[in-house]
Amino acid sequence: MTSHTFIQTKKQQDLYNKATKLSEVAKRNSKEMDEKAQFSLDTLQALKKEKYLSLSLPEKYGGQQISLYEFLLLQEKLAEGDGPTALSVGWHLGVMMELSEGKLWEEEIFSYVAKDIEQNQSLVNRAATEPATGSPTRGGIPETTAKKENDHYIINGRKTFTTMASVLDYFIVTAYIHEKEAVGSFLIAKNTAGVAINKTWDTLGMRGTGSDDLILKNVKVKEMNLVEVNSKPKRPEPKGWLLHIPACYLGIAIAARNEAVEFAKNFQPNSLKTPISEVDHIRQKVGEMDLKLMQARYFMYAVAEKWDKHPENRSELGSELAAVKVVATNTANEVVDLAMRIAGGRGLSKEMPFEKLYRDVRAGLHNPPMDDMVIQMLAGKAFN
Repeated sequence: MTSHTFIQTKKQQDLYNKATKLSEVAKRNSKEMDEKAQFSLDTLQALKKEKYLSLSLPEKYGGQQISLYEFLLLQEKLAEGDGPTALSVGWHLGVMMELSEGKLWEEEIFSYVAKDIEQNQSLVNRAATEPATGSPTRGGIPETTAKKENDHYIINGRKTFTTMASVLDYFIVTAYIHEKEAVGSFLIAKNTAGVAINKTWDTLGMRGTGSDDLILKNVKVKEMNLVEVNSKPKRPEPKGWLLHIPACYLGIAIAARNEAVEFAKNFQPNSLKTPISEVDHIRQKVGEMDLKLMQARYFMYAVAEKWDKHPENRSELGSELAAVKVVATNTANEVVDLAMRIAGGRGLSKEMPFEKLYRDVRAGLHNPPMDDMVIQMLAGKAFN
């Protein structure tokens, strides 16, 4: 099973070919990433060489200004090789897509970062989660603080789940600004004095994202580095780029499905005269996997196409975007579970790919938006 079904244009085919090549590199480095719990420098160099990190930039900055649909094609294929690689890079590409489409920053500073990404393939990600507040989607006020001193801000705090922390070039850090009584986001370069990484990432799955803690101790930045200010709580706008999350987990599920099919075609216990691919209950499981994947993927790509073709209606797509995430991540878990059942006890071996796919796919259930919030939102719409 591949993404070929969803390729519609030559540009998409070219992008898919690029992702296929990078997927093979990511797969080759996935074991080392998993063992070390950090992002692979070899994979990063391959991504830079292919100019993957500037694909979502506007064309005037040297990017390809990829659509949401194209973004998902790329990310799903990359995740077939390694889920942590795709999820990590998806944050960078998605953040830059959001900043450029929403024009959230002043042109001067956005232009500076965009040119650096195009020329040097620099990496950017948001750092918003904290030990006490948990996910920012739950509405907690950050304990990280920014205090103004003359024409600078002094920032102190700790951020958790900072994906690709050790290889990022820029952090977009949320902090509470006492003078403004508001939450702001600051652009902080990695080489700024007082910035440090505390290697804390030791999880069951998605280990290769290297989502360590970011430590900020008396970090001094210019006033212009305050790139976003949220003075009043406002209704969040739908964010199409967050579909990179379901695309990633569906990619992992496709990898598990493909591995299970190959295993079934080649495994023949001495109690059988044929490989287990001829056994009814194995064929039933493969059929179930394909049915589940077909439903989830058509749903995801249909919503992405709607987002791209009808920008005037994007504000109405919040429910669909959230539902795609819930459907895709739960489907992905179901598919990987079926693959594990086909592999049997062998699937738990570190010598086979299944156990890592099983660990990685679980993380999708904990990426935003959470199932409970989405279900409550849909129920609220029904009753209102």
